Amino acid sequence: MTRRPAAAQTALGPMMIAAAEQYEPPGRRLIDDGLAIGLLPVSLRAAVRACRWPAVRRWMIAASDKRAPGIWGAVLCRKRYADDQATEAFQAGITQVVVLGAGLDTRACRLTPSGGRAYELDLPANVEDKRQRLQTLSGAVPEHVRLIGVDFEIDDLGGVLAEHGFQTGRPVVFVWEAVTQYLTEEGVRATLAFLSQAAAGSRLLFTYVLRDFLDGGGHGATALYEEFVVKRRLWRFGLAPGEVSGLLASYGWVEREQVGAAEYQARYLEPAGRELPVSDLERFVYAEKR
Repeated sequence: MTRRPAAAQTALGPMMIAAAEQYEPPGRRLIDDGLAIGLLPVSLRAAVRACRWPAVRRWMIAASDKRAPGIWGAVLCRKRYADDQATEAFQAGITQVVVLGAGLDTRACRLTPSGGRAYELDLPANVEDKRQRLQTLSGAVPEHVRLIGVDFEIDDLGGVLAEHGFQTGRPVVFVWEAVTQYLTEEGVRATLAFLSQAAAGSRLLFTYVLRDFLDGGGHGATALYEEFVVKRRLWRFGLAPGEVSGLLASYGWVEREQVGAAEYQARYLEPAGRELPVSDLERFVYAEKR
């Protein structure tokens, strides 16, 4: 498969967590994603299948959290939140979804309503890799999904989407999960400038990493800080929670909700009877277009 740059290779970890979650009993499972394991490399599938044994799942969670406390729970909960919010948007009548930086995520394949259209934008190497994995898994990319290679730092996202049939005059739900930290501020603002053109009633779901973590670590995640911020310099953009509303307003969006570790515990983990730590390094935002 196509060799992928460093930032693109980070797609495997979250999907491995999603795939392992499928071995939790239905009443405790946070997300339902039967496609996840099939998109993983063969070398990782055996490790995931071993998670059918609870002791192995517990060991993998502990190993993950040793490197970055609460990261396993944070990935599961943010995916659940995005699934819930995207589903709510579809139930409200929105039939277009644009996934910005889709990686190997399966949301567009799983949740897009009948008659809807999904557009997945990612680095060209990621797109080609995913196209090959979907073809191997299912024989073809689903008809309602368009896989589009872009560079968020330089490409005209509106022009690229228009070439693939995106209808700018209709509301859309944008999902921008675990991407902004990999961009420069200029790249984030360029994407927001594109999003400012969305039709009224559109919805935006995006995550961001806390600025104070990028500025000096902390939050009990020294290893994560050293790897992603200091050594590999992959994480470059962050926000403080109080900055979000003003940033969005300048591009025509209204912040409706921010969620993080505390909300995830109350909404998802406690009702499922799960005792799972959740990192507070990242927050999810739901906004609507004026």
